[in-house]
Amino acid sequence: MSIEMLNREIQGEAVQTSNKTSVPVSGDVFGRIGNLETRLARTEREIDAAQAVRFRVFVEEMNAQLPADAMRRGRDVDAYDSICDHLLVLDRSLEGDSEDQIVGTYRLLRQEVAMANGGFYSASEFAIDGLLARHPEKRFMELGRSCVLPAYRNKRTVELLWQGNWAYSLKHGMSAMFGCASFPGIQPEQHALALSFLHHNVLAKDEWTVGALPNLARTMDLMPVEAVNSKKALMALPPLIKGYLRLGAMVGSGAVVDQAFNTTDVLIVLPISSISDRYVNYYGADAGRFAS
Repeated sequence: MSIEMLNREIQGEAVQTSNKTSVPVSGDVFGRIGNLETRLARTEREIDAAQAVRFRVFVEEMNAQLPADAMRRGRDVDAYDSICDHLLVLDRSLEGDSEDQIVGTYRLLRQEVAMANGGFYSASEFAIDGLLARHPEKRFMELGRSCVLPAYRNKRTVELLWQGNWAYSLKHGMSAMFGCASFPGIQPEQHALALSFLHHNVLAKDEWTVGALPNLARTMDLMPVEAVNSKKALMALPPLIKGYLRLGAMVGSGAVVDQAFNTTDVLIVLPISSISDRYVNYYGADAGRFAS
């Protein structure tokens, strides 16, 4: 499949949601669609509630095995939480305080913060150092721990998460985003079609080349290119990964099996300059006000 054909396939869906678009508002709220809004967590209680949402998705739904203390507390928590910013989507129609209204979350880590605190989370699976070294003039941010409660897994929530990510990247002058994205389960062969599609069509190359750590790397090239049905492969991709591709993302070489989280991970690499104009116009025109 040519790059032009790929772009037509993965960008085929309109950048709008049920005829409603995200409306940025003043203050620290990045956007609203109906009763949903996105912003950064303001308090330790909201971060704790986001960790509880992550626990519901990663442990109760996806069967992740966390350390004993985290399992006892019912929270997905690690050392990175204290240095990251936590992007939230809240449903303001739900009763209770803001902590009771969190339905989705992302964890955001800027390069200068990561380097001052031991590095990026993704470096435990992928050879991030080489990528950073080739771009000393660029500022990277890591996206991680993305999850949304089942009832809210729709375009509206994804639109708001990306409105928040985009506004945050503008505010902090980021040049590129990266982070692990996951397939369910620890058998890469079960995702042979989708992984092979990524390998043959959107592999990060040249200055953006990055691979899984050699001792962890599992091949993504599980099917010859002529055997990959692109339309079926796109349907088999997790929604989050397909969303990244629509924005213009690339994928690092090699997958990594995460036994604890019961997932097969790939590395997403998204230079800001690669984000297609239609999405820059959609997210950027209004989000720019948050850059000041």
